[in-house]
Amino acid sequence: MPLHPSIASGIAEILSRLQDANVSFAGQRILITGGAGFLGSWMCDVLVEQAADVVCLDNLTSGLASHVAHLHDRDNFTFVQHDISKPYYPEGEIDLILHMASRASPMEFTEHPISILKANTLGIWVALGIAKAKGARLMYTSTSEVYGDPDPRFVPSPETYNGNVNPVGIRGCYDESKRCGEAFVIAYEREHGLDARISRIFNTYGPRIRSEGIYGRALPRFIDQALSGKPITIFGTGEQTRSFTYVVDEIEGLLRLAAADNAKGKVVNIGNTKERSILDLANVVQAAVGTDAPLEFGPLPDDDPLRRCPDTSRAKELLDWQARTSLEDGLVQTVEWFRDQRS
Repeated sequence: MPLHPSIASGIAEILSRLQDANVSFAGQRILITGGAGFLGSWMCDVLVEQAADVVCLDNLTSGLASHVAHLHDRDNFTFVQHDISKPYYPEGEIDLILHMASRASPMEFTEHPISILKANTLGIWVALGIAKAKGARLMYTSTSEVYGDPDPRFVPSPETYNGNVNPVGIRGCYDESKRCGEAFVIAYEREHGLDARISRIFNTYGPRIRSEGIYGRALPRFIDQALSGKPITIFGTGEQTRSFTYVVDEIEGLLRLAAADNAKGKVVNIGNTKERSILDLANVVQAAVGTDAPLEFGPLPDDDPLRRCPDTSRAKELLDWQARTSLEDGLVQTVEWFRDQRS
């Protein structure tokens, strides 16, 4: 089945940007944990097209086999169904590991806290062990959630900010496991000299992001509700902010970081610096869908951050990267994909 036009054009754009930046993974053997997930599957697509030998590992608890089904007939793609929190011993050489396996939706924090904890502690430990044994470079995809509900003095948040996190709150399973995962990565870099780096990603969206049930984050849930003619449900007053990063920008930034020889032991924010309120997001989604669906307001979940915005100075300095896609432009492609999925 051919790729959806919004995905195909996005992959082509990423490949063009990487070529302009002289970033190539051709000939490398790359292990991607969580490779059937939203971001992981985009990674698989781009790297297969770059002639890397891709090993996609996923236990399919939140990733979808359909995301990578079109790659199964490619000679440089292998799918392995496995839970990375359990021991895994890949055959042959591995040049690069991209650890992207973890449930990430706030709606999953109450349903699957233990598997989230395992993916970001035991999972990264297993991945680091593989990297050490194979002499591979590793990139850990952490999250802006490590900043918790940041002190307003540290918004936009630089990588040097230590965060304001509630370890026993509803988000603690994700926030603290990601923080622990980062500590694992730096410990291996310090003690074993491992070539490892950490990315902190910010509210990424785009085609393939899931909207249903416990997987539904605010932006995809708003789109799904608007297309269904249902009220758009906002938690709290909608004044809380996020920084929405289109998947094309995110994947480009992550791959620049994975390729950078000057990023060993570094932590780098990869996100859009344009801070938008949730109420503003709902209005932009309404406009993109072409609906006047009403807004409904509910109670704000516990520990929900009031602001979220990255300082990306380090990404500009180390990687010559910054997000290019506006929320309005990214939503055109995302809404088109959602419409076609529904039909």
